[in-house]
Amino acid sequence: MLTRLVKNCDLDLVLLAGRYTLLDQSAMADLFPACRAHGTKVVVGGVFNSGILLDPSPRARYDCAPADAAIVAKARRIEEVCDRHDVPLAAAALQFPLAHPQIASVLIGARSVPDLDLLEVIIPDALWHDLRANGLLPDDVPIPSGPLVTTPERSVR
Repeated sequence: MLTRLVKNCDLDLVLLAGRYTLLDQSAMADLFPACRAHGTKVVVGGVFNSGILLDPSPRARYDCAPADAAIVAKARRIEEVCDRHDVPLAAAALQFPLAHPQIASVLIGARSVPDLDLLEVIIPDALWHDLRANGLLPDDVPIPSGPLVTTPERSVR
């Protein structure tokens, strides 16, 4: 639906929930190319995928429903890579989308606001490369590089 809107309307910005996260990068297929072609930026919401990227337990939710075992297993594998680099899973989930040039901002919910200090966590480049090497991120997904720099207009690397 968002891709059709971007192609047919003169939009500066769209809000995308849950489709550009550590678990799901499906927006790269159609939406992001359309946004690039039409000059539309994206605000990403749902970066914790209903909480599974805060706590990938068997009781976790994904897409507002109980997560199936395969999704829980993938989230746990991502968490294991984060743990090897001493990086909180939530910090990686929050910072990951900001590497994509179409992303203008990340929106987080107020219901269970994670510590905003997660934006200040220094994430080593090796973590992102390990996620790729373990098949947890596709090779064509932009990955963060260097420290996060927050400006009034955007958080960038």
